[in-house]
Amino acid sequence: MIDPMITKETARRRTFAIISHPDAGKTTLTEKLLLYGGAIGLAGSVTASKRKRDTSSDWMELEKKRGISISSTVLQFDYDGFRLNLLDTPGHKDFSEDTYRVLMAVDAVVMVIDAGKGIETQTRKLFEICRKRGIPIFTFMNKLDRPSRPLLGLMDELETVLNLKAYPINWPLGNGPDFKGVYDRKNKQVHMFERLAKGAYRAPVSVHDLNDSFVKSNLHESVYKEVVEELEILDATQGEFDIKQVLTGKQTPVFFGSAANNFGVELLLRGFLEYSTGPSPRNSLNGLVPVAHPYFSAFVFKVQTNMNPMHRDKVVFVRICSGKFMRNITVKHARTGEDIKLSDSHNIFGRDREIVNEAYPGDIVGFVTKNDLKIGDTITEDPNIVYGEIPRFAPESFAFLENAVTSGYKAFRKGMDHLLAENIVQAFQLKTPRNSMPLLGAVGPLQYEVLQYRLKDEYGAESNLNPMPWKILRWVESHTEEQMLAILPNGAGLALDDQDRLVMLFPTDWSLKYFKETQPTVVLVDSPAIKHYQST
Repeated sequence: MIDPMITKETARRRTFAIISHPDAGKTTLTEKLLLYGGAIGLAGSVTASKRKRDTSSDWMELEKKRGISISSTVLQFDYDGFRLNLLDTPGHKDFSEDTYRVLMAVDAVVMVIDAGKGIETQTRKLFEICRKRGIPIFTFMNKLDRPSRPLLGLMDELETVLNLKAYPINWPLGNGPDFKGVYDRKNKQVHMFERLAKGAYRAPVSVHDLNDSFVKSNLHESVYKEVVEELEILDATQGEFDIKQVLTGKQTPVFFGSAANNFGVELLLRGFLEYSTGPSPRNSLNGLVPVAHPYFSAFVFKVQTNMNPMHRDKVVFVRICSGKFMRNITVKHARTGEDIKLSDSHNIFGRDREIVNEAYPGDIVGFVTKNDLKIGDTITEDPNIVYGEIPRFAPESFAFLENAVTSGYKAFRKGMDHLLAENIVQAFQLKTPRNSMPLLGAVGPLQYEVLQYRLKDEYGAESNLNPMPWKILRWVESHTEEQMLAILPNGAGLALDDQDRLVMLFPTDWSLKYFKETQPTVVLVDSPAIKHYQST
């Protein structure tokens, strides 16, 4: 029997992430959405003065020192009757795999683009992940308070570079010092903003008709004329807004503004809530699972240790997919078949925690636990529900990390065990050339810097990094270890991942290409086949 409370509560959930190229303003926009959502009273900024307030989403000490996000964070707040679960993803390209995992847990994304630079490399990569999943994409053209590229050209770039139909919901009135507001195309209203120092508070706004004398007097004559002409071009060429295409990721509603000055942020928030939908049914290995399914189910997409350094705890983040979560519920751990009691459940807001007694599909809940829960695991009341494992991606940088101080080996080993569980880096067991230490694989070197920093900061363990020459990893899907050892070329490596899947390591693109040409029967892939396990 369908519980009407589950249906009602699920309908008001919105679970989304913000994606962008580094420095496009993602973390600033996150902070301002929290400001307008009422979750914080004063906005911080990663670009403020030395006496800056820490942004709510950047809780790790290294993040505050570098001024970038390097760990995905979950932020939950209520706005206008909706419950929003906002997943702030890492902004640095070296942590793209963490971002990929987060995108498995959301129902929509806000794509932030620097209007002065247009679509950049990392934006394209993250967009492709969203396209493969058909995730609805809402675009925020940011930094209009600075000189921007031609606006119509930005719209064309969305369509030509990303093959994504763009529909501007609003349109900016000028850019750089002349940026004074936006025109709401649906309601045919001009929203004029007032700048405040450092954007710490909501920007005062007044609403007018486009022909209002107040609007004309506050814009340069040339800017006003250009805006009118551009709006006429949009009306003649943009076609219709199609909500069905938005919800399948084929059309993107576009909003303009400046997150730093709070211009257009609330319009983005309201537009996102108007055009997005609540959580949808999720595919399991045994078919589609409706959100109103009577049994609770969820999957793990993130593990974080030492969020409370005083207690050396481990927090496992899950995305709820069906049913209703109740604190102290007993669930089945699908991978091990064990029963787990979920008692220490929290909403996580940066470093702050709030006990969760109940939650619904779409919600993100953090569990403080010592159970062997890993990324991709399913926890469920119904053992027939098992969600597919979150995919793995090939690392591009490899190294050994060694204990630097003999007397500190115990702390080093403990720290490595805990941090590897987070998948900051991937671990492999090298078969040839043989080495008893785990070979670490990362998307980029900053991941090793974070690993070493946290080993020292959280465990007091000094370490030495020994980089290896390999640059490319591929999973082997056609041959056994013995067969591969017989044909392994000079300079290549052979290893097992943490699920005992065979991988090959190559030093260059040329060596990979040559191996494929000389060994055409060997099947190599850059993301392994999902290893399914039977529910019990």
